[in-house]
Amino acid sequence: MTDNNSTAPDCCAESISGLLQVSEARERIASQVKPVRGEEQVHLRAALGRVLAQPVISTIDVPPYTNSAMDGYAVRGQDLPAHGDVQLAVVGTAFAGEPFGELVGKGECVRIMTGGKMPDGTDTVIMQEHAERDGDRICIQAGHQQGQHVRQAGEDMAAGQAVLEAGSRLLPADLGLIASLGIGEVRVSRRLRVAFFSTGDELRSIGEPLGEGQIYDSNRYTLHGMLTRLGVEVIDMGVIRDEREAVREAFLEASRCADAVITSGGVSVGEADYVKETLDTLGAVGFWKIAMKPGKPLAFGRVGDAAFFGLPGNPVSVMVTFYQFVQPALREMMGERGAAPITVRVPCATALRKVPGRTEFQRGCLQHDRDGALVVSTTGLQGSHVLSSMSRANCFIILPGESSGAEAGEPVEVQPFEGLV
Repeated sequence: MTDNNSTAPDCCAESISGLLQVSEARERIASQVKPVRGEEQVHLRAALGRVLAQPVISTIDVPPYTNSAMDGYAVRGQDLPAHGDVQLAVVGTAFAGEPFGELVGKGECVRIMTGGKMPDGTDTVIMQEHAERDGDRICIQAGHQQGQHVRQAGEDMAAGQAVLEAGSRLLPADLGLIASLGIGEVRVSRRLRVAFFSTGDELRSIGEPLGEGQIYDSNRYTLHGMLTRLGVEVIDMGVIRDEREAVREAFLEASRCADAVITSGGVSVGEADYVKETLDTLGAVGFWKIAMKPGKPLAFGRVGDAAFFGLPGNPVSVMVTFYQFVQPALREMMGERGAAPITVRVPCATALRKVPGRTEFQRGCLQHDRDGALVVSTTGLQGSHVLSSMSRANCFIILPGESSGAEAGEPVEVQPFEGLV
């Protein structure tokens, strides 16, 4: 009986001698890419997903004044009873935006709302549920701590503090944080320009009829989606035919207008096209075999002044190699710091199988089991042509080269897609 969750036999299995390890390929690429130059000033509403070129410095204390964290009564800590209870006179009210402007004396308190400025002389808030009010007096019991339920001025951010460092990718919470400082514009790195195209006479674009032996080009659409989520300026150059001059012109045009060029197809040994021939004359590119599955063939180098990434042709291989090699490099070129994706270890729901020798990126579904614990399972067939395995997945299950898989219940390394931008 066939195990639907197992990996199919590797028809391309070979000795790993001469293959680059995944980590080594990453290190080689990282050593050769640098942040691009160029900055721009953008309005805060247009800054989501952009990378800060300069740190954001707080110009004010946040909160700007000491205020109440609760609805209740602002009192003096000295008036709190150590034993029994005490009665205090209510001498006024402090609303958010409408402070009580007088000094609170011994035996006095002020009715205060959440966010209201703490009146002079007070340092503690008694929640309204813990005070018994009778007319203009309250009675409070022992057991309260001096300073409770109070937000101190500058507790969140202090004036002069760097609250966001250069290289930070701005998320929704960051926009709110910047707005809380009264800052309406930020300095960000310019958008990275990335050109990409597919090669192959068998490829057709959406809307064109398919002839015998032809297929629709899906890779440009997945690349477009991944690049758009990354926040770069996307330059889609379409499908380039396997003609020497067409390939040459495509590379020349792409390298002139972009900071990085990505192709899919044409980097495997024996492919009948002009990609390698053209790159030999126009750029400095290395063709690598990576000890990984899917996505063994990869090309990297430069074409003109642009970084070049040559990805395999199979749809899943394109996505795996993009996320594992291209995206980290592009994020470095965008000036982003701390861009390494997060992985977690969770039990696998069923047995996983692989052939030892190459790091395997199986497509998985991370979810809660009946007890609420996180588990991961594969999406089924794991062939590099099975694009539906990526559509159904929400993570990669990373099985190291030396492993032969994992038994049901055994912890495995998982890379959630949400951590990949």
